[in-house]
Amino acid sequence: MRLSRLSIVAAFALAACGGEAPQREPAPSAEQTADAVPVVGPERHILAFGDSLFAGYNVAKEESYPARLEVALRAQGIDAQVANAGVSGDTTAAGLQRLAFTLDSQEETPDLVILELGGNDLLRGLSPEETKANLASMLDMLTQRGIPVLLMGMRAPPNYGSEFQQAFDALYPALAEEYDVELVPFFLEAVYDQPQLIQPDRIHPTAEGIETLVGATVDEVAEALPKEDGDGDSNDDTAQN
Repeated sequence: MRLSRLSIVAAFALAACGGEAPQREPAPSAEQTADAVPVVGPERHILAFGDSLFAGYNVAKEESYPARLEVALRAQGIDAQVANAGVSGDTTAAGLQRLAFTLDSQEETPDLVILELGGNDLLRGLSPEETKANLASMLDMLTQRGIPVLLMGMRAPPNYGSEFQQAFDALYPALAEEYDVELVPFFLEAVYDQPQLIQPDRIHPTAEGIETLVGATVDEVAEALPKEDGDGDSNDDTAQN
């Protein structure tokens, strides 16, 4: 059964706890700080694997989350190359079906995969158990390939029922702990309650909203990147001391 558009709006607009949200200052654009830090070090290849929230629904290609994330990371001095593997409408099942092909199609093995799926599972009323199983299979695949992951979490709205909501909301933290991957608990946290940052469809962020999402998550992405050789104390150095 296909749920109404209003249902997915509720999933993105009502997913956090109730109460009046504090006003947020707009995040500075990456261009404002692009010259602050020189880009150094080797290229860091990031695969942004998700649905329309990554694909850039109804915005220019250069305004998509992966494109703006690349600019923001480079503004921090990271020589980032972010590949956009977002497909509008993808469920976790569809993502699982194309993940291996997408990984094999990359010219370089990603240093990090940002995994963002689950919103369309809510739209279609799929069970949290199915969503969790599909995400777990993707994490199994990425673990076997030795690729670090940053998992972007979603939340279910209260009108789905408390049992469904609790099961869905818990699956992302549980998977992050089980697979020892980094987690952004709620990807849309910075925009879900800001209607001026949402397109008229009341689902997808505007270009400004995407910039806000990037500003809210770029540090987590940078921290999730594996350390370059020479960063910190190496195991070899520790063993010799």
